[in-house]
Amino acid sequence: MAKCDQGYLCEVCGQDVAAIVDSDLYLRYVIGELDPEVLHTTPERHLRCNPVLAQFIDHPDFERVVVPGEMGLANLDPDFAAERVALLTRGYERLREIAASDGDRDVTAYPLPEVIDRYRH
Repeated sequence: MAKCDQGYLCEVCGQDVAAIVDSDLYLRYVIGELDPEVLHTTPERHLRCNPVLAQFIDHPDFERVVVPGEMGLANLDPDFAAERVALLTRGYERLREIAASDGDRDVTAYPLPEVIDRYRH
């Protein structure tokens, strides 16, 4: 099977990451943590297959992820945790907007506005 026929396979569980709202790769791209130049070469994961990242999403349509131990949200600096929750939740909301849009699917328009500004400057 050609690679393009396989879709995006999760490097953790091996299953297809069929929806953008489940994509760790696109969430990191949308929030500016993944350079657009490596988007097509970076391995994909389901959000739930990256719990350390997913724990910061606080959205009614996303089942909460709890990470035990030192890297768990409850054990992190409260200011850092609040900033990450705000950013990752906005990123998740952006993925939902992209998934719901019927218009042009220009990947360069996916990131949050401040991320697009940063890429332009």
